[in-house]
Amino acid sequence: MSVAELKERHIAATANVNALRERLKQRRQELLDTDVAGYAKSHGKTAIGFGSTDLVCCRTLQGHTGKVYSLDWTPERNRIVSASQDGRLIVWNALTSQKTHAIKLHCAWVMTCAFAPNGQSVACGGLDSACSIFNLNSQVDRDGNIPISRVLTGHKGYVSSCQFVPDQETRLITGSGDQTCVLWDVTTGQRISVFGGEFPSGHTADVFSVSINSSNSNMFVSGSCDATARLWDTRIASRAVRTYHGHEGDVNAVKFFPDGQRFGTGSDDGTCRLFDMRTGHQLQIYSQQLDNNDNEVPTVTSIAFSISGRLLFAGYSNGNCYVWDTLVAEVVLNLGALQNSHEGRISCLGLSADGSALCTGSWDKNLKIWAFGGHRRVI
Repeated sequence: MSVAELKERHIAATANVNALRERLKQRRQELLDTDVAGYAKSHGKTAIGFGSTDLVCCRTLQGHTGKVYSLDWTPERNRIVSASQDGRLIVWNALTSQKTHAIKLHCAWVMTCAFAPNGQSVACGGLDSACSIFNLNSQVDRDGNIPISRVLTGHKGYVSSCQFVPDQETRLITGSGDQTCVLWDVTTGQRISVFGGEFPSGHTADVFSVSINSSNSNMFVSGSCDATARLWDTRIASRAVRTYHGHEGDVNAVKFFPDGQRFGTGSDDGTCRLFDMRTGHQLQIYSQQLDNNDNEVPTVTSIAFSISGRLLFAGYSNGNCYVWDTLVAEVVLNLGALQNSHEGRISCLGLSADGSALCTGSWDKNLKIWAFGGHRRVI
């Protein structure tokens, strides 16, 4: 068989696959006759009462001299680690706003950071294609800096995201621009499993975000520039468990719903979406109607759910931070419209472990802590 004939067959097969995919998509849409909001509203549900006094900015963390790219809370809720364009990791006491550690990185181009479950170590990664681990209890060197305790190397592209496995201090998952995710043994520095890459069910573009299921730490979801999210089982690295379609742009953020049965996504297409992990169905789209004056759709950079899952916090490239009612798909508050809001792109956000506070990070070089006020402590 000639090369021309092979190409012809490949083109025909690709067209056939695309046609089948479209038919499957249409059939799914026919079966999904409503979404979460449509069902809730048909049963008389309304948006939760929520105003500017229910989520109040109580602290602004100032200290970075460059854009803030990433943040993470410790499980005990009172500390935050942030990573910035200034090439530093800063560990903050969230109750006092004081800096407890300021770590100067060997590679200034950091993109992600995470706390270990015990709160004694932090990890970070970026354009150096490595993930560096720092033990916060280590003795500082002559320059007053904490030395690196372990470097995880093996990715062939930048490290965009990292997260420690919640119930295993020595396990960490990274996502990378090399289109793969990796499960690491932090103690030895060795790769345990690689997800994607040469396997056909893997991502076909850069991985931007990962989220581990707190209800079952063997499962995690990844979001990618290929406009999909994929579910993985750490015990079966050879293939993705499921691929979730629907977005029309890069998937910048993924986050599991508190019950571990669903997860949310945020994308360059300006929408957040809620997916059912098991069925693969898209349950809801969270999207704002644009004004006629808006020429460009603000992208979703980061997301987090409240402790009950009733609220979805979404950060946007235009500085808005919407609080969505996940049940009726309505915005109940925009933190970006408040007087003491950020003055730049919201690049990252996260909720404290007990759900009592939200932290947002921005290109304005600051982090802000928002606490639930009044009668509304935790939702």
